[in-house]
This record gives sequence, C-alpha cells and structure tokens, in this order.
Amino acid sequence: MKSYRVIGLMSGTSLDGLDIAFCEFSREGNRWQYQVVEAETIEYEAEWKERLAKLDHGSALEFATTDTAYGHLLGRLTRAFMERTGLVPDFIASHGHTIFHQPALGLTSQIGKGPAIAAETGLPVISDFRSLDVALGGQGAPLVPIGDRLLFGDYTFCLNLGGFANISTERDGRRVAWDICPVNIVMNRLASAAGYAYDPGGEIAASGIVDDQLLSSLNELPYYRMSAPKSLGKEWTDEQVRPLLDRSGLRVADLLATWSEHAARQIAAAAAAAPGNTMLVTGGGAFNTHLIERIGHHTASRLILPDPLIIGFKEALIFALLGLLRHLGENNCLSSVTGASRDSCGGVIS
Repeated sequence: MKSYRVIGLMSGTSLDGLDIAFCEFSREGNRWQYQVVEAETIEYEAEWKERLAKLDHGSALEFATTDTAYGHLLGRLTRAFMERTGLVPDFIASHGHTIFHQPALGLTSQIGKGPAIAAETGLPVISDFRSLDVALGGQGAPLVPIGDRLLFGDYTFCLNLGGFANISTERDGRRVAWDICPVNIVMNRLASAAGYAYDPGGEIAASGIVDDQLLSSLNELPYYRMSAPKSLGKEWTDEQVRPLLDRSGLRVADLLATWSEHAARQIAAAAAAAPGNTMLVTGGGAFNTHLIERIGHHTASRLILPDPLIIGFKEALIFALLGLLRHLGENNCLSSVTGASRDSCGGVIS
C-alpha cells in the first residue's frame, strides 16, 4: 500500500487559532487507514484575531491584502511546525479562514492564498475547497462528511462542535449532513464579556439559569424549520442571534446557560435516533463538559468522545484527506450533503 503524508490546516469561525495536523494515509481497497502523527493549535496573536474578526466589514482593498498576508502567515506557521517536528509532507491542504459564506448569493470565501503558503513552505498547496461546489449550486458546506464516511463510518452520527455544530449520517445509502446551530462562535463571544476567551468546561454556563423566554425565541428561528441541505455563516449569527441575546438584558452566566440548552436541544432534534445509536463527538465544544451533559440529557444516542487528538484535530485531519482526494483526482465533495448538481473534486493546486 502506498502511503501519503499530508499536512492539514484548519481555522474555524470561533477564532481559537490555527490547527496544524501532520497526517499519514494509506488505502487497501476502499478502506482508508489514517494516523495523526503530530498536531498542534497555534493561537492567533491579538492583532490577527481582531483583523480576522472585523474583515467582513472592511474594504475590498483590506480584504485583498489580508487574503495574501494571511496566506503568508499560514505558510510561516507551517514552516515553523515542520522545523520543530522534522516532519515534511508531500503537500499541504489548507481550509483557510471563512470570511463570507452566503451560498444563496453564490458566495463563499476562505482567505489564505495558496500561492503565498506555497512560497513560504516550498511545497505544493491545495486550497479553496468550497468554491466549486457553490458554483455547482451547492451550499459549499459542510465538507467534512465525506471524511466521516471514509474514516469514521462505523458511527451512526458524526457531530462536530466547532464555531457551528454540524452533523453527518448515512440515510438510504447516501451521506447527508448539515449545520445545526452556532456553538462556539456564540459562546466564546459571550464568555469574552465576562473577561474569558471561552467558558472552560462550561463552568460559567453551569452556574447560570436558563431563561425560558429567550430559549423559546431562539428555538423559533426559521432556520431550524428548513430542510437540509443547509449551512450557516457568521452573517446569519450576527443578523438572527445576536439581537436576541443583546436585547435580553440577562447576565452572562444566564445567557451561556440558555444558549447551551438551546444548542443541546437542537442537536438532539437533528439526531433523533433510537437507543443504541452512536454519536462521535469532536471539535472544541467536546471539551465543554456542561454542553456534553446537556446533549446527553436530550438525545437517545450514545455519545462517544474519542482520543483528545481526534477531538481537537478531526477537521484538520479530514481536510488533509480532502487534499489527498483532490491530488488523486477523486471526488471530495458530496452533492447529497451540499445540494450541488453533482459530486465534485474541489480544491485549487498551487
């Protein structure tokens, strides 16, 4: 079996930092084997965190210059990772950082220019994984489900708790997936109001009281009545969620408690399952003990939290796989997930 060595780069909407994962893949028949050899998260400096958070309201020139500058940043961080570990991949697969995601307008944008990463590392780079699917009429998200099928197909559901919660499963022989609701993108902003970067373990939320009126208003948002395929972006959160939270007048602990309950109920509804079904839970939110407890309370699925390396770096691992599929010329985006006119092999090679 031929072995492939790929670095996957992932930056989520919650702005936790850049995930870098050096991964090895091999395939026997239709069965993929994988290993995360080395991985780390590099926290963004305050200047970059602020720049990324505000870029969607910047000028066209600011967007263009940041796109290039951020690509060079990714390249430098990746080169430093390779120097520290002594690990050199065949190529790099970069998700980039999402600034705009409005597929109804034919728009999705993940900054971090591939040529800039390639220039800094001296390695081939595959990036811009979403644009082809959107051009084919799809949501361009979520992209992880093909990796769920190929690497984690033994689980009934694969739930990722990142900036947004998304879920994937097999239905009538087809992989289906969708964004459920915001998670860390909301909770981190609320925690920052209390002087924290995030709510460690959900301790602040656990100390709060759920507000039934706000909970009802959140659960009645129209998105939750839409059928998949569907996906969420920062824009939706700013327009639909933030005003409800800001008008509530609740203290931070109660807002976090209410949001955690809201997210748990929406996740349970998305994974309405018979007892005995299994749900693999990954992403930064998997470390939020209170949120996991509330999800477990509402769902009949058995929650499975894997090794911390997989919890933290599953998305970087799967984007490494998406890059490998692009390298091999095989489809890496499923129309059954995104609603596009056909499956596709997305990604631009630099």
